[in-house]
Amino acid sequence: MRSVFITGAGSGMGREGARLFYAKGWRVGAVDRNADGLTALAQELGDDRLWTRTVDVTVKADLDDALADFCAGNAGGGLDMMWNNAGIGESGWFEDVPYEATMRVVEVNYKSVLTGAYGALPYLKQTPGSLMFTTSSSSATYGMPRLAVYSSTKHAVKGLTEALSVEWRRHGVRVADVLPGLIDTAILTTTPNRSDDGAAPMTPEELRARAPKKGMLRLMPASSVAEAAWRAYQHPKRLHWYVPKSIRMIDLLKGWSPEFVRGRIAASLPALTSKR
Repeated sequence: MRSVFITGAGSGMGREGARLFYAKGWRVGAVDRNADGLTALAQELGDDRLWTRTVDVTVKADLDDALADFCAGNAGGGLDMMWNNAGIGESGWFEDVPYEATMRVVEVNYKSVLTGAYGALPYLKQTPGSLMFTTSSSSATYGMPRLAVYSSTKHAVKGLTEALSVEWRRHGVRVADVLPGLIDTAILTTTPNRSDDGAAPMTPEELRARAPKKGMLRLMPASSVAEAAWRAYQHPKRLHWYVPKSIRMIDLLKGWSPEFVRGRIAASLPALTSKR
């Protein structure tokens, strides 16, 4: 029986990933700070092949212990797939976001990925065809205004993915990531806006109603990212998975001219880049 360990599995993309891999017959390790979310997941799926634990992924000892305990129950003590998915957001002008909040984004979005990589590697090395998979973001294609630090952590994830995909070949471990665009998860409405622009936060219903219906920034369900994760395990070579696929165009355009992409973003989002 194959196994996957997913961080941030109490809601959103991680939860959908847990549901999908469980439906495919895998043993699923699901961790999150959200105990209620994990409880609901366990009530839905049962505990036959689902293992859950409340974990703060920024605490190395806790994440290491969870990985060790989960993998001890796997055949041979290995791990087929590690999905570093946990993430949080902060929005607003860079100088308006408190330093402490910024550092929390760095800890959850990047430091915990490093911790997960260190912790999971011994188990991945034991399993032929294993994969370390990480949730990056469309904001890793070009730095996004008012999401500067969030965007930079996702760039770091993307760079780490590329480097380790070469390094870990000697271990027989594959490495890939997913770059989602606008995904229908709680982070869209719960991310704090640290800059007072006079706009009231949108409800999930308002966000869904106003989101583009076409194009690369159309609102996609969380299940679309879970499906990308599933395909990534089946695909032996692909490095970056874009959801939707058209987001890859930003990377291609930036490779041709980052100045062109900068100009397009400034033109399409004048309220974000105009002087105060």
